[in-house]
Amino acid sequence: MVFAIILLVLLALSVLVNFSQLAGSFVRVGGSRSVANTRYIGPRLDENILEDNSASAKIAVIDVKGIITDTPVSQQGYSMVDVIKAQLDRAQDDRRVKSVILRVDSPGGEVLASDEISDAIKNFQEGKKSNGSDLDKGKAKPVIVSMGNLAASGGYYISAPCRYIVANKMTITGSIGVIMHGWNYRGLLDKVGIAPEVYKSGKFKDMMSGSREPSEVTQEERDMVQSLIKEVYGDFKDVVEKGRSAAHDKNKSEGHALAENWADYADGRVLSGTEAEKLGFVDEVGNFRTAVDRAKTLGGIIGDANLVQYQERYDLSDFFHMFGSESKADTKSIKVDLGFDAPKLQEGHLYFLAPMFSH
Repeated sequence: MVFAIILLVLLALSVLVNFSQLAGSFVRVGGSRSVANTRYIGPRLDENILEDNSASAKIAVIDVKGIITDTPVSQQGYSMVDVIKAQLDRAQDDRRVKSVILRVDSPGGEVLASDEISDAIKNFQEGKKSNGSDLDKGKAKPVIVSMGNLAASGGYYISAPCRYIVANKMTITGSIGVIMHGWNYRGLLDKVGIAPEVYKSGKFKDMMSGSREPSEVTQEERDMVQSLIKEVYGDFKDVVEKGRSAAHDKNKSEGHALAENWADYADGRVLSGTEAEKLGFVDEVGNFRTAVDRAKTLGGIIGDANLVQYQERYDLSDFFHMFGSESKADTKSIKVDLGFDAPKLQEGHLYFLAPMFSH
């Protein structure tokens, strides 16, 4: 009975919160009698202070950690891409935010997700919203990258368009390249006596199917897949070249230009922060405080600034949502502990992904 009473109280509070949010969504326009029903769509963010320096100016810190993916990861169903776009928009709307620090610690991830974040950063630095729409009084604000342990492949792809890149000397970066992953399990099927039957509309419809004999894969198919990978790889190099060139034009002697032979190192190899600086892939070797100093200088901040961060807001509706989520307790599975969490790659998807490192 006590538990039931507690649930009823929480339900009543949830109804009150939702009602207040609904009432607040009706905004009276000017002095007219018309009422506009405005509903905010996207992640709900709260501003948290990471460092209070009693200053009026702000520097927003946005984290990119782990595999870059567009798969929903939050209780509200938003992905990493959704949250980062919302954070950039929030920083764009706040006049007190003068610059953004993108704190990257990622081996990369999905090609499309990386490209969407890269485009959102480009728009932000042009004084636009993440979707490319212009603001009435939008002001271009610089994005400074602070690389952590790993900022490779897709992690570097989203860093390349930024105004300034700071890497630790021990940072693993680079790994400029594209990978498509798949498994061929036909040999296993033959051992257990399973024979696949395939009906297809065209000869290429079952390309990269894991149930085919390896000898059935024609050179024409291999060439088609390789051509696709080369096309995306060309786009990757184009993002690096344009992003670093644009940054150097603005930074002048403060940063580093790409070395003339930089493309020779864009072959999938990984680089240390020190090596990346010599080749012009990053502007400076330093730590997070170095990035903060650059954010102040490039953002035109005189004196000090508060460091803020935007985090997703959770309320009672999210609490009740957890009760309705599908439980995985009854799912029987075997998990092999390899000492690290391997990325879950989907067959047929293109990835900007670097090898995993630990020590």
